[in-house]
Amino acid sequence: MRVSVVTNHAVVDRTQTQHWLDPRHDLVIEQPPTLDGTSHRFELADGPFSHWQRVVRVEPSSNSVDFVDVYEEIRFRLAVPVGRALFLMPLRRELRRPPDPQRRTPWWAPPDVLSPRAATVLSLLCVFGLVAGYLGTLITQTLTYAAEEFGASTGDQGTLLAGVRVGVLLSMLIVATADRRGRRSVLAVALLAACAITSLGAFAPGMIWLGATQTFARAFATVIGLLVAIIAVEEMPAGARAFAVSVLTMTAGLGAGLCVINLVYVDLAVWAWRIAYLVPLLFMIPSWRLLRQLPETFRFTKRLEADRAAELAARESERTSQSRPGTTEPDQRLNRHIDRHIDRRRFALLAASGFLWALFLAPAAQFLNEFLRTERGFSGIGIAVFVLATNTPGVIGIVLGGRLADRRGRRLVGAIGIAGGVTFTVVSYLSWGWPLWAASVVASVIGAIAIPALAVYGPELFPTNQRARANGRLQVVGVAGSSIGLLSAGWLADRLGGLGPAIAALAIGPAILIVIVLTLYPETANRHLEELNPADVNVTDPSGFSGPQ
Repeated sequence: MRVSVVTNHAVVDRTQTQHWLDPRHDLVIEQPPTLDGTSHRFELADGPFSHWQRVVRVEPSSNSVDFVDVYEEIRFRLAVPVGRALFLMPLRRELRRPPDPQRRTPWWAPPDVLSPRAATVLSLLCVFGLVAGYLGTLITQTLTYAAEEFGASTGDQGTLLAGVRVGVLLSMLIVATADRRGRRSVLAVALLAACAITSLGAFAPGMIWLGATQTFARAFATVIGLLVAIIAVEEMPAGARAFAVSVLTMTAGLGAGLCVINLVYVDLAVWAWRIAYLVPLLFMIPSWRLLRQLPETFRFTKRLEADRAAELAARESERTSQSRPGTTEPDQRLNRHIDRHIDRRRFALLAASGFLWALFLAPAAQFLNEFLRTERGFSGIGIAVFVLATNTPGVIGIVLGGRLADRRGRRLVGAIGIAGGVTFTVVSYLSWGWPLWAASVVASVIGAIAIPALAVYGPELFPTNQRARANGRLQVVGVAGSSIGLLSAGWLADRLGGLGPAIAALAIGPAILIVIVLTLYPETANRHLEELNPADVNVTDPSGFSGPQ
């Protein structure tokens, strides 16, 4: 990979030269300088770079004895295998600015410095998140057109969507194996299986085939989403976990946006929606190549080593106890590292939250296309324009929510996002014309603030050897809420005269959730995972190895 170069020249007061000669601690953490003649050479201590070198040379100014000429050359290579070009322009602009000890990191950078490994992992996870975003929204965007070809009713659509969610039981079993076999290997299987099975939907002769293939495909897509979040939380520093989730949310949204683009051509033929189900085949080879660059997480590796050591020690203790007269019980303390009982209080807290949120979110999202097409008269192109135009501004909320959640805390940010997002979503479902568009934009921006603030709780509140299993079970509860929400929305829509009143009635779920978040949720911002999960102390504690903190 090519090394990028940024050169700066400034004429500064002699008293201000020390700012240029101090190690940086903003986007990058530099080692103390080494002198090379008249130059100060700074090397990388930590930061999202595979190569970093800054050389500063100070020379007397020819114009005044009170000023000096400062020459700075920065040579760097980002540790970002995918999407590097997106960061080069803002990074170059930032590196051309004169040093300022009081300056904060730019809005687009993580609040905490990422290591080269963390930057690489996050970049790869963004690609996998994009694939999951496409697969996760595919049935939502195309179902109304498939139903038109198959002659299915709104009730049939609700039944199919609820049935597809049964696949979450399979996803729970699959993702649980990641606590034993590792995150990376299970993620690889899920990626390839999800893409392959999704493509079978292109040949569906009816709703049953489509529902069956989507049941399995969505199960694997759910596994992708869960493992991407778990890997991110395990690899990122304590002050950048919500930031990482916000970035992954944006890339998943990009994948969903790519899926929405399919709506541009679905009106051309009654079968045109089938093309969208073949697109995931294009993801398989690039995903496989990138998976080879993804390492197993530090925390899982250390936890696995500790569990194996504990098991060996327990067996040795048992053999010793059997050989000693009068000793019948092995030392049970040796098994403390392999306790796999999930914390019931934490699980109940997050399960109730996921259920209440999904009760509203699932029907609000899944029935949007049906609402726009049948109740507001939108065409396929019109729906695509509406979804892209109203959802894209949500990027603002995601970025803002990620930074605020890491800097100010999760709970208040999450509660504000839920309240604003739900309120304006209900308003949009009860509106026509420009108020519909305006309310949808506001709902997208404010609601997105809650995503990075609350999505990190699932991976954060469980120890490494329970993290995948617990989050898989939480997903089951959330899908139960989704299914009940979908069935309730369809039932209420038939009796209340439309989807708008039905969505408004289901807003009671998020209202209760806000109270739970503000009163019962722990604050996890800027706390190490080992602090939140004492079972991992001295096992995956990052102070004991060169890994993420």
